[in-house]
Amino acid sequence: MPLPPHALATVAERRGVDARAFQQEILPAGQPVILRGLVDDWPAVQRGQASARSVCEYLMEFYQGKVVPLLIGDPAARRHIFYQDLMAGLNFERRPATIFDGMRLLLGQLDEADAPAIYMESLPVADCLPGFAAAHAMPLLGNAVSPNIWIGNAVKVQTHFDLKLNLACLVAGKRRFTLFPPDQLPNLYVGPLDFTPAGTPLSMVTLDNPDLARYPRFQQALDAAQVADLEPGDALYIPYAWWHHVESLEPFNILVNYWWTQTQSPVHNYDALLHAVLAFRDMPAEQRQFWRQMFDYFVFETGGEALGHLAPEHRGHLGPVTPEKLAAIKAMLAESLGRR
Repeated sequence: MPLPPHALATVAERRGVDARAFQQEILPAGQPVILRGLVDDWPAVQRGQASARSVCEYLMEFYQGKVVPLLIGDPAARRHIFYQDLMAGLNFERRPATIFDGMRLLLGQLDEADAPAIYMESLPVADCLPGFAAAHAMPLLGNAVSPNIWIGNAVKVQTHFDLKLNLACLVAGKRRFTLFPPDQLPNLYVGPLDFTPAGTPLSMVTLDNPDLARYPRFQQALDAAQVADLEPGDALYIPYAWWHHVESLEPFNILVNYWWTQTQSPVHNYDALLHAVLAFRDMPAEQRQFWRQMFDYFVFETGGEALGHLAPEHRGHLGPVTPEKLAAIKAMLAESLGRR
């Protein structure tokens, strides 16, 4: 059986964090942090404290008719966004709807315990609620990072990770995040890369009732887990690639989050991973060990700067990336893949 939430380690908390402390203390530490009361003064948070209907009416002041994907779950799934049995498909559908219609559906089913999952996820605020960001400043990040909004009922989002840094701000309802460090990957029993509910792979282990006979190493993941319970006005910083399970605990919930990256990769990370799988996974063990050393040296630079003994202009493809060099490398890779 899983550890109850109170038996798991809790995420560290801070209050009164400003941009300097966030950039110089929290980000370099690489650990999740609850930022209590960070957005208490947001108008949407204050309207949400009044009622679900009040905050919906407030959001409509910014709405200009954008049609968005509305996720409707299988009622038998008990609002757990996941796969069907035997991975025959996903246990929900997405249909086009207006935000107004989505919120009307939510408000109409607040008191229905058997209501299906109803969820509008990761909606770019600049597109669907223009003006909201200007009325809800995020001083920790400035104006360069545009937020997304998530509106739904008491859904469970299966354990996953993001290839970005994440600042999640709770506007209405309550949410519980259960987080796992990136090094718990082997203990989370991950699903496929190319068949997922939202683009990133999931843990196949249900958090509230894990099958430890089938997934015995998951207990080690639980031992490393941290729990964060958020109230309206609180925020949670989730570092890059930390796994997180998200549970909305009330019939109506709104979250606004900010994703950003510290560097921009010229190629998609998953593409590089799949290319490496094709190139190296089926090699004999001793050959894979050689290529592991090559990756450690040239990619991850565990022994220091790769080719640091050479002047940058003499490092060939591994020197500083210019637009011309990037185009040449992409052309070379495309030609190589086309020959195979």
